[in-house]
Amino acid sequence: MSRNNVLYMIVGALVVGVAVLGYYEYQDRNPKQTSGLNINIGPAGLHIGGGTKQ
Repeated sequence: MSRNNVLYMIVGALVVGVAVLGYYEYQDRNPKQTSGLNINIGPAGLHIGGGTKQ
């Protein structure tokens, strides 16, 4: 491999890494809105309700 190819591979890996981290950060800041039926079982008992939108 020539030196230029190795440099391109390193730069490409960094670009992919930054894109993946950016996507995860976006997902963390913008949680999905849920809809439908929620069933929770906990110490207070059984709770059945509609979906919540944040």
